[in-house]
Amino acid sequence: MSLLHPTRETWAQFDPATRKIFQSTVQFFETKGKRALKKEDHEVIWYTDFLDFLKREHVFHYFLTPSAYGDSTECRWDSARNTAYSEILGFYSLSHWYTWQVSILGLGPIWMSKNEEIKKKTAAKLKDGGIFAFGLSEKEHGADLIGSDMMLVPKDGAWIAQGDKYYIGNGNCAAYVSVFGKTADRREEFVFFAVESNHPKYECTQNVVRSQKYVAEFILHDYPITDKEILSRGRDAWDASLATVAFAKFNLGLAAIGICTHAYYEAINHAAARKLYGTFVTDFPHIRQLFTEAYARLEAMRFFAYRAKDYMKNSSASDRRYLLFNPMVKMKVTMQGEEVINLLWDVIAARGFEKDMYFESAARDIRMLPKLEGTAHVNMVLVIKFMMNYMFETQEYAAVPENNGPSEDAFLFAQGSTTKGLEKVIPGDYSKVYGRFSSPNLNLFKSQMEDLKAFLSKCASDKEQSKDLDFMLTLGEIFTLVAYGQLVLEQCEIEIAKHSEKKAELEDLIDLIFDFMVRDFSKHAVTLYGKPSATAAQVQQAIKMIRRPLTETSVFDRVCSRATGLKEAYRMKE
Repeated sequence: MSLLHPTRETWAQFDPATRKIFQSTVQFFETKGKRALKKEDHEVIWYTDFLDFLKREHVFHYFLTPSAYGDSTECRWDSARNTAYSEILGFYSLSHWYTWQVSILGLGPIWMSKNEEIKKKTAAKLKDGGIFAFGLSEKEHGADLIGSDMMLVPKDGAWIAQGDKYYIGNGNCAAYVSVFGKTADRREEFVFFAVESNHPKYECTQNVVRSQKYVAEFILHDYPITDKEILSRGRDAWDASLATVAFAKFNLGLAAIGICTHAYYEAINHAAARKLYGTFVTDFPHIRQLFTEAYARLEAMRFFAYRAKDYMKNSSASDRRYLLFNPMVKMKVTMQGEEVINLLWDVIAARGFEKDMYFESAARDIRMLPKLEGTAHVNMVLVIKFMMNYMFETQEYAAVPENNGPSEDAFLFAQGSTTKGLEKVIPGDYSKVYGRFSSPNLNLFKSQMEDLKAFLSKCASDKEQSKDLDFMLTLGEIFTLVAYGQLVLEQCEIEIAKHSEKKAELEDLIDLIFDFMVRDFSKHAVTLYGKPSATAAQVQQAIKMIRRPLTETSVFDRVCSRATGLKEAYRMKE
């Protein structure tokens, strides 16, 4: 799996209509050019031309309308093409990606609803180029759903909505906003209902950020609601909120991959053309190390996310492993994106601040992704719930094939309460894929995995220590590396099966990926060692997890050659 190159990519694995939309999207941005894109970013210009493009090309109509409600054979909700589209949009502009991402969130509670009338209206609005919003967060409560102050107050046999929502993408002009609140009656139950942003009782008060993207605060002033606008109530409304976030958060990782890929091309073009003290910058040993590690981390991000996509497409009530891997795409992949940008920034230094560089916006935007749809810490808490079963229990599942569609992901809108009881999910047997690979650094990592198992079996956190979130988050960082490596290896197997001629190249890359994985494992083990609540036994087990990578010079040189060989592979049109 090579890095995305939008102007050379054929997307041959997709159907013709999907390829056409991908290619026309690339053409939209390349025709606009980097100079205009940057100017609009700096001047905070709302992207009406992009929304017109989305309508003209039927992007949301085809990609975000389930086939049961679409009027075209191209209408379906297909995570394979949505995954690829998220990466393309992230590659060019996070602000443009954002209107896509929050529309996906806003549509989740609608497509999960039993309200057939509003589903049909939503399909019509999608065909007409409408965008959507997800009214969950509140200024005083963040994403604390229980504390929501948005109320439906009974009136004349119906309801009036009273309250405000904060940090709501597309809230300035959404065709529908899916709003989460509670009923102010004796039942006091959770509720999702739909409102229109052009209604006179809907007040959009501000964009809470200075950005092209519109992140709204809005107030509902006695907005009239009938059963026709109710999406779900009670347990169904609660489940719809969690289930929507469970699949929609996935796109943040792909945006990070897109951002880092574009930034990588720009950084290598700059460094490879620059000569200092009689030496090209890319020939300095520390620069070679920075580029090679950035490249390895970026490839691993893409391997993991695209393999996690297969688990999401394969998800069902009996296979809930996507509930482990999806928050990792949101959390781990986006945080790795920050690492990649940091490495590249150390190469291009002050040039990364300059206003004409894509990198300037990349360095700003990459920080946003781990902090959207709940913080990275929230997602880590979800991941930790899987830890003991993942490390100690096994369950046989049918093989999860690579799945690039075309197919409908109907289960995403029928998750119900499957997002509950994560502690009961057995993610399979990670040792199988680890056993099919061998390299110096991977073998070191396997020994670290055994040390983690020893830690968890001999001195696992007791009930009281488990309440120490500071300690548990660090332990979660270590566990996450094991699951991360599993899917990286699974995707590598897929790539080797498709491109046997690249087997040696991919095996080199795997060893370099596990070079940084060994170092990351050791770093988190040192942090765990220093935690105030760590017991004496835990301190000793943490020390045992520390390893030093064993990368052969020849392996490094080969991967470095490919990493630095990307100079002038891509340059956006000015």
